[in-house]
Amino acid sequence: MPALILVADDDPVQRRLLEAQIRRFGHDVVVVEGGEAALARLRQQGAPRIDLLLLDLVMPDRDGMGVLDAMRREGLDCPVIVQTAHGSIDTVISAMRAGAADFVVKPVGPERLLVSIRNALRREALEGEIRTSSRVTPMRPGFRDLALASPLMERVARLGERAAKSGIPVLLEGEPGTGKEVVARAIQAASDRRGKPFVTVNCGAIPPDLVESVLFGHEKGAFTGATEKHPGKFVDAHGGTLFLDEIGELPLDAQVKLLRALQEGEVDPVGSRRPVKVDFRLISATNADLLDLVRQGRFREDLYYRLNVFPIALPPLRQRREEIPVLAQRFLARFAAEEGRRIDTISADAMACLMRYEWPGNVRQLENAIFRAVVLADGSELTMAEFPQIAALTDGFDVIVPPLPAMRAPLATPPSIEPERIEPGMISLVDERGDLRTLTQLEEDAIRFALSFCRGQISDMARKLGIGRSTLYRRMKDLGLAEADAPSNTLRDEAA
Repeated sequence: MPALILVADDDPVQRRLLEAQIRRFGHDVVVVEGGEAALARLRQQGAPRIDLLLLDLVMPDRDGMGVLDAMRREGLDCPVIVQTAHGSIDTVISAMRAGAADFVVKPVGPERLLVSIRNALRREALEGEIRTSSRVTPMRPGFRDLALASPLMERVARLGERAAKSGIPVLLEGEPGTGKEVVARAIQAASDRRGKPFVTVNCGAIPPDLVESVLFGHEKGAFTGATEKHPGKFVDAHGGTLFLDEIGELPLDAQVKLLRALQEGEVDPVGSRRPVKVDFRLISATNADLLDLVRQGRFREDLYYRLNVFPIALPPLRQRREEIPVLAQRFLARFAAEEGRRIDTISADAMACLMRYEWPGNVRQLENAIFRAVVLADGSELTMAEFPQIAALTDGFDVIVPPLPAMRAPLATPPSIEPERIEPGMISLVDERGDLRTLTQLEEDAIRFALSFCRGQISDMARKLGIGRSTLYRRMKDLGLAEADAPSNTLRDEAA
């Protein structure tokens, strides 16, 4: 999506040169002759928003430093690139301190100007997303990261707000990727421990022989390799919140020490002669049935009842589909800002596909799908072409393979690929004897066609075929296509 750039320069020749360069970069331009005119345009109500100001520092009516000062006083929020023919260090420092995003010296070359514009726009987009994501919602302090578009999640938020008002242990239950850590952080932010440490521990990711050391700490020399004293996660969380994710993976001997920490408010570091007092709020989470683990003897019953004081069940994303558009748009804004892409919307058919998909990986899978789509997108909108895997697994939606742009001339077919075998729509399901051809034969024809269609670009082929690159490499090698049917300078990986 093109940006609207305001150029303020008193030199008419320089204005024309800058306007022509910026239009070649694909952006829209507004030109003014001086600092007062630039401020008037920035103050103008109802006019299209200026995305970037390219400001000359030396102008007769009001110079660039005066414009920067007025913008700061009046709260005119717009990134600024300053330019001048006098590129002294003092001038650079003064402009940057006044709020400029970048500095160029006249005459600026097209490459340098393009890089400066891109960086300024990317920085502004990222800062805008940070401002949006950090804005506190007065009605639900601490729960701003939850979409809350479904009754089920509204209930989760109500329970979380009640739990935040006390120090009661909370057990978050739900499938992987449902947002248990987000809810835990929201509880912390809405409690009187806000601003204090929030320590996260994935119990399933700690080697069994290191669990006690990681959680409860150790003294120097307590065991081989203990060259320094380590306080442990409980001490790190002193005064704040300790979030134990996948609590069901905790070994039985560590469960005993956890129970003591909860009951007595103290921990025993490995190798220490005396316990250490700790003050912490415990929030635990699991995607397993802890009661079933108790029956199997893998989880202590007394610890289970100590943790299961205030359980909160997080529903899977397929049970709260109303939140998918809200979450998808939020992820789109964040990743577009991080990647420096000007992508604003998701098409109606793509959103319908996202709404119908089952999302076994829940919110985390949706987040990753949007991230991948932002990286793949060519335009200012995410379409079905950016969600091939999701479409392939959703009833009623077809995987869309966008055609080659008309301006691109067709590449000559490699000699060993038979043209009649790779024409679109001409792959035969039967052989010359009238028998059905095998899936392997059909797959070979499809890969041969993709090899020509995508000019040997493996990443593009994998995306359009809806499979992973490693899988495609393996199938091509099995079929003897990796070397024979594409010259070494044609078969390549775009990511290289």
